[in-house]
Amino acid sequence: MVGTKNKPMFGFLSRSFESCGMDTLSDIISLLHPHDCVAAGFDAAGNWAIRFDGHEGLKCNAVRKGTCWIAVEGEAPVKLEEGDCVILPRGLPFVLSAHPTHVAIDAQVLYRPVRHGGTAVYGGGGEFFMTGARFLLSGPPAKPLMRSLPPLITVRPGADRDTVYWTLDRLAQELREQRPGGGLSITHLSHLLLLNVMRSYLDGPSSGRNGWLSALSDTRLAPAIEAMHDDPARSWSVQELAAVTAQSRTTFAVRFKRVTGQTPIDYLTEWRMLLAADRLRRTNLPVVRIAADVGYTSESAFGVAFKRVLGHAPRSFARNERSRTRR
Repeated sequence: MVGTKNKPMFGFLSRSFESCGMDTLSDIISLLHPHDCVAAGFDAAGNWAIRFDGHEGLKCNAVRKGTCWIAVEGEAPVKLEEGDCVILPRGLPFVLSAHPTHVAIDAQVLYRPVRHGGTAVYGGGGEFFMTGARFLLSGPPAKPLMRSLPPLITVRPGADRDTVYWTLDRLAQELREQRPGGGLSITHLSHLLLLNVMRSYLDGPSSGRNGWLSALSDTRLAPAIEAMHDDPARSWSVQELAAVTAQSRTTFAVRFKRVTGQTPIDYLTEWRMLLAADRLRRTNLPVVRIAADVGYTSESAFGVAFKRVLGHAPRSFARNERSRTRR
């Protein structure tokens, strides 16, 4: 592989830099940076319907009492029973309603007077209750991860659902009470919510999954993904990765491309660039060091790969990210 080497220059890179010992899903989620979390409840009665405009980030709702319908733009309506949770990772407009044909009101009108962590009430409430939260994701893997998810994920009753319930309740409480340390608590709770959503999705039917998530849940590819995440600076060949999965080079390469839409080396390159992007946005380390830490002996080769994957030169990416953070 041109511009790469077997060991990181500074001898500390193993599994996503500082995240030593974590699994692949943890690797990915650790690079996401949830922020600007909001949470609220919804208490309703009668023939109600609410229209939500498109949103940034990830939104999660849990039905605590009653039933409702959710209709995401471009998708067939889905009935939600008491105990169901839904996640909307694509930010598409949607309608929640007691009946799928009822005329909807604008959600902004209903939620505008509700304080952080509070509850909006429609029709006096008492028949239906839902909790929900929304937060933005700004880490480098956010866009490719959200692209690999469907417009609507339903989490049925079970262990993951119970954790989602508890997390939504804690988020609302933290936002209401605004106690010391609340910012850090909300960040960790947002990570926990995202993690359990992803676990539930990966445990569900595999049809329709693509990209990173399809590889994580494919038992014949997962060992190769794990190996690349364990040692991203290594100059992996397709033959070596195939050997990790006990497949022939051709069988492995064909399956990897069919399942993920990428070649194994393209996946490795993208993961390296996402790791590098995270370091560039969070630290003031020299580009040459970050390049070395993801396996590039040549800063120019690293710069070419970084621009191809992320659309910016490393230094301009770092300037833009730091400027955005200061705003």
